Amino acid sequence: MLKFSNLAIRRGARQLFSNANFTIHQGNKVGITGANGCGKSSLFALLLNELHSDEGEISFPPKISIAHVAQETPAVNKSALDYVLDGDAELRNIQQQLEVAEQADDGEMLAELHHQLEVIDAYTANARAGKLLQGLGFKPTELENKVAQFSGGWRMRLNLAQALMCRSDLLLLDEPTNHLDLDAVIWLEQWLLNYAGTLLLISHDRDFLDRVTSHIAHIEHHGIKLYSGNYTEFEKRRAEQLAQQQGMYEKQQREIAHIESFIRRFKAKASKAKQAQGRVKALERMELIAQAHVDSPFNFQFYKPEKLPHPLTKLEEISAGYGELKILDDLNLTLVPGDRIGLLGHNGAGKSTLIKLLAGEIAAMQGEQDPSRELKTGYFAQHQLEQLDAEASAMLHLQRLDPRITEQEIRNYLGGFNFHGDRVLEPVAPFSGGEKARLVLALLIYQKPNLLLLDEPTNHLDLEMRHALSLALQDYQGAVVLVSHDRHMLRSVTDQFILVDGGKATPFDGDLDSYRQWLLQPREQAPTSSEPVEQPKDNLSKKQQRQQQAEKRRQLQPLKNQQKKLEQRMEALNVQKQQMEQELANPELYEVENKSRLQELTQQQTVIIRELDGLEESWLQVAEELEALG
Repeated sequence: MLKFSNLAIRRGARQLFSNANFTIHQGNKVGITGANGCGKSSLFALLLNELHSDEGEISFPPKISIAHVAQETPAVNKSALDYVLDGDAELRNIQQQLEVAEQADDGEMLAELHHQLEVIDAYTANARAGKLLQGLGFKPTELENKVAQFSGGWRMRLNLAQALMCRSDLLLLDEPTNHLDLDAVIWLEQWLLNYAGTLLLISHDRDFLDRVTSHIAHIEHHGIKLYSGNYTEFEKRRAEQLAQQQGMYEKQQREIAHIESFIRRFKAKASKAKQAQGRVKALERMELIAQAHVDSPFNFQFYKPEKLPHPLTKLEEISAGYGELKILDDLNLTLVPGDRIGLLGHNGAGKSTLIKLLAGEIAAMQGEQDPSRELKTGYFAQHQLEQLDAEASAMLHLQRLDPRITEQEIRNYLGGFNFHGDRVLEPVAPFSGGEKARLVLALLIYQKPNLLLLDEPTNHLDLEMRHALSLALQDYQGAVVLVSHDRHMLRSVTDQFILVDGGKATPFDGDLDSYRQWLLQPREQAPTSSEPVEQPKDNLSKKQQRQQQAEKRRQLQPLKNQQKKLEQRMEALNVQKQQMEQELANPELYEVENKSRLQELTQQQTVIIRELDGLEESWLQVAEELEALG
């Protein structure tokens, strides 16, 4: 249990929050939300003893083990697998003691240490670390690569895997999805749902918060308020509070009317495709979301493009890649005004390659690319944040685009992106990642593109800015091609998906839930020309065929029986797990007199989760054997 009592933090003369009083119980999964700079990361620094409170205190359980993601990764020469194993400090400590005991030839100590290794399940540590790495997008062939060989984004994934490897009571995650693609986000989501400890999560990913959290701690107006339920439940309750304020209520009604108008127009032309219907639902939900964002500091919209040629661009039988490495082949795509396309696919499948091809950053290896002469592309990618002139101000960046614009017009325009006062005159070098991203978007929007190419535009953006961007994109009249791990952004902006997989880019008829199921399926291995193809045995007699079928049934039956038993046991354990979670959600359980029952339940919960993991492994093995036998 973490108890925050009259807590206050200042940064210099600035008050982040004060008089914070709330309690987080063991096993709670809490999303920490609030505007950029409100004190979310400072709260983590306080928990890690990197910062001291100005007033009040936090009460910790004795001997609590805290895991967090390191912000820097040294370019060490140890392998990725070894680096992740370092996250298990208890394992590494016992291994060091083993070396000492072996050198001393201390048989009694060696026996004790090997017993300790067995207790902490050390003999599966390599397998568990490998699973973490593969879940976060590393290929099996990369596990022995040196840490120094990976780029910055992949090193952040290594840091995340190391934190997950730690056997912790409290896990602190600050924007863990920022360096992940959608596949890894979905995997991490499932991992966190099974995490038995207490989780504090800073995230601007609405769907991620919704699926993972049981509580929201929201920081605003120099205070922290704890809400029960996920992010959607928090929005509902906060919206009710805000709607009581007349000025905000009127703004809220204007925004809802705007969204309702768009829904009516969209429904009139939406097809029956799953993703189109999904977007209608997302837009309808935005009526509710609007109520929780009426005090947003962002207010902007896309200008109408000066020209809207039809088509904007056309790709025919295109192959693309880098050097001699072909990533995409036989690509056919026509983009017209009004297209809203989301790109899906595994990490490295070629989504960013397709975006770069459309942006003209790479040339096609073969095929015909036919852009309209009136095509005007707006391309957003993370590397463009680093291409801003560090010594120039936001105002100067805009003046370079339009020398005729007045200072007041610049202030009015940039104010919609929450750049106010002297901030528009300051060099961008010390700007945060979120401020740089907002400035790049402001510059892009000002140029009135008719084709928007957005490659992970929500990285570094807080929830308010993501909401404002989604709203602005609703009225945009050009075409949008979007790559994002933010599922809410994909749902509310796109109405068709293209799946990039196996070098091809083909329409995906399902919605994001269907895509999730597709991701969880094992990758099919296409037969190669060197593999023998079994020919049909039409010359067998009916008797021989019946004998073969009977023999196959005889071989399959024990496996089917085993699979059924595993499923029954898993079902029984899931029922027990659900009952325990309901009991653990009872606040009375955390009173002092119920301490022994709480410990008993959490221990039982841990045992059940471990057994379920083992059963799932066994079930997968049996399923693979059944598949192999046909």
